[in-house]
Amino acid sequence: MRRMLLLLALLLLASPMIFAQTPQYPTAGGHWVPIAAGIGMAIASGLCGLGQGKAVAGAAEGIARNPSAAGAIRAALLLGLVLIESLALYTLVIIFVKVG
Repeated sequence: MRRMLLLLALLLLASPMIFAQTPQYPTAGGHWVPIAAGIGMAIASGLCGLGQGKAVAGAAEGIARNPSAAGAIRAALLLGLVLIESLALYTLVIIFVKVG
């Protein structure tokens, strides 16, 4: 019980330190970070869109050539689309961490 109270007291004493932060962009030119993050997300989304288009085109061509393999091609297509989309989402998460 004493340790819990000591830990609570330390947390309460350290809480004003949370608000004593440095400026958001302490370095010269740091205001470009959100703009660069937006450009990076645009590039990542655009390239993911191109990749998804090529994947769907390849799957449609494969199904047209061999209709009996449509199930396997569709499963591989969905897995590929999920992995491609996850790249854009990872980029978004990294941007939120970096800018936020």
